[in-house]
Amino acid sequence: MQIKETTNDGLKRAYQVTVPASDIEARIDAEVKKIAPQVKMPGFRPGKVPANLVKKMHGDQLHAQVVNDAIRESIDSLMQEKKLRPAMQPKIELEEGYEQGKDAKLDVSLEVLPDVATPDIEGLKLERLMVPVSDAQVDEAVQNIADQQKSYKDAPKTKKAADGDQLIIDFVGSVDGVEFEGGKAEGAPLVIGSGQFIPGFEEQLTGVKTGEEKTITVTFPEDYPAENLKGKDAQFAITVQQVKVEAETKADDDFATSLGLESLDKLKELLRGQLEQETNGLTRTQMKRQLLDKLAAGHDFPVPEGMVDAEFDQIWAQLQQEAAKDENPEGALKEIEAEKDDYRDIAERRVRLGLLLSEIGQKNGVEVTQQEMAMLTQQAAQQYRAEDRERFLQFIQSEPMAAAQLRAPLYEDKVVDFLFEKADVTDREVTREELEAAIEAEEVAAETKGAKKAPAKKAAAKKAPAKKAADKAEAAEKPAAKKAPAKKAPAKKAEAKPAAEKAAPAKKAPAKKAAAKKPAAKK
Repeated sequence: MQIKETTNDGLKRAYQVTVPASDIEARIDAEVKKIAPQVKMPGFRPGKVPANLVKKMHGDQLHAQVVNDAIRESIDSLMQEKKLRPAMQPKIELEEGYEQGKDAKLDVSLEVLPDVATPDIEGLKLERLMVPVSDAQVDEAVQNIADQQKSYKDAPKTKKAADGDQLIIDFVGSVDGVEFEGGKAEGAPLVIGSGQFIPGFEEQLTGVKTGEEKTITVTFPEDYPAENLKGKDAQFAITVQQVKVEAETKADDDFATSLGLESLDKLKELLRGQLEQETNGLTRTQMKRQLLDKLAAGHDFPVPEGMVDAEFDQIWAQLQQEAAKDENPEGALKEIEAEKDDYRDIAERRVRLGLLLSEIGQKNGVEVTQQEMAMLTQQAAQQYRAEDRERFLQFIQSEPMAAAQLRAPLYEDKVVDFLFEKADVTDREVTREELEAAIEAEEVAAETKGAKKAPAKKAAAKKAPAKKAADKAEAAEKPAAKKAPAKKAPAKKAEAKPAAEKAAPAKKAPAKKAAAKKPAAKK
């Protein structure tokens, strides 16, 4: 094998690798000898087929196999001989017009990882902003849950139903005097104003009382799924069993018991833990931002363009998706287009930080154990349908790049935790609002340093650096990852519902308040 360097420019390398025709023929002859004992041919005893006939029968197939093997081994030898650390999969091209009997000439181009000086982590100082959880916050969280648990109590018989009241009704529907399938129900609950039933149904029940009977006429929508009811006028004979009004839900031991807990104190204990977990997560985010800023400020080295391109493509795809959902998609797209260069600067910053974290982890023996990786893989597999999980597990086992990408976020977190332990950390109590403001300020500052100016939209830039690629250096040396099996959501079972209820998309109910208010995660 002959190697000729054709490019050596910064992190870019290119080589011409020549595999002599004699080496390829020798490999083919060796393969012929290997398979000849298993070849069967009329007129010859098993294993006695002459080598020249075996070569004639299987020559093309053997040649293709041998050339592929020779290319792979040549690239491995190139990497070892030149001590190359590819940033991403090398680009390999076989000389155009190559045919059997000729030398195989390969053009190999790649980017190598930069030499990163091991960051000095001694004397690292960080401030940890702590948010104590108060009794008032816990009480508010309890009340939020109570407010979500709507309950109704019987109203006096003289009460006239109004918006927000619940009715318990029996009804029978008919078209031209003939009952239709699905048009009958007993004891059906209906909250007036909820939009649960077809247009005009609920409105005509405003003012009814317990025990009242009433016949109403409604028109089924033109887009109603039942063909025999589309656009038809229907009559519903209704009996109001009970008018109910909303009852106040008290946050007491009985309420906690209704949620399956022992007492109100147990509910408060659980909510306090949830609130503390949320604020601890924000505290970690704020500390991590500080840490990354300090690392970025002290290091400036060239990074592989291919890695930056890949990171930028991910940022750009996310930005485009978000712009498409904007009330003014065209305006949103123009806005991000105007800041395209800034987002590329951010991508470069992330890649550089990812390489720094990788270097720190490798130099200090940080690793993801086999047990941790097994747990991580099993957790990821749970996102797939049962019949696809085994395929996913086989995919991760057979594709080193995919496994490295799965491992990368956990590896980064372990390196960050290692640095937290090494750092001199001082604590300061703040409010949650102050903590969130500090995170936002650090984010803007980081992106301003990563770009010529801070982009107006930063949604896509709120994730960990370089695809959380603390071990991207290792991942980049592996074969390109194939796509994992596509996730398919299980089909939901259809629920039977009376024809009077909307079959078209129902109005969305107001979003429930979280038990403990949780802001969107900002990494």
